[in-house]
Amino acid sequence: MMRPLAPAYVIGHITVKDPDQWATYRSQVPATLAPWNAELVCRGQLHAVLGGSHRHHDTVVIRFPDVLAAEAWFNSAAYQALIPLRQAAAEVDLMVFDAC
Repeated sequence: MMRPLAPAYVIGHITVKDPDQWATYRSQVPATLAPWNAELVCRGQLHAVLGGSHRHHDTVVIRFPDVLAAEAWFNSAAYQALIPLRQAAAEVDLMVFDAC
């Protein structure tokens, strides 16, 4: 029996360099998520580092149906077209995690 695919989460740790370009980028991302049934779970700003160190100030969490959908979104032409804008607007560490 095949195990159903588990949800996956794309987590971005962000330091904004250009707020205007960042706002433009953020406004265009939701359209790239829709074909993959992705859901924005959280956008937030760092309150405190409780252990270790962390260099970014903002975080985004996006839920996908599975890791295949997350990777397909990232590699899609629609999202790839936004990467130059993202890179100009912010320093972003973007990771995908599968759920337990």
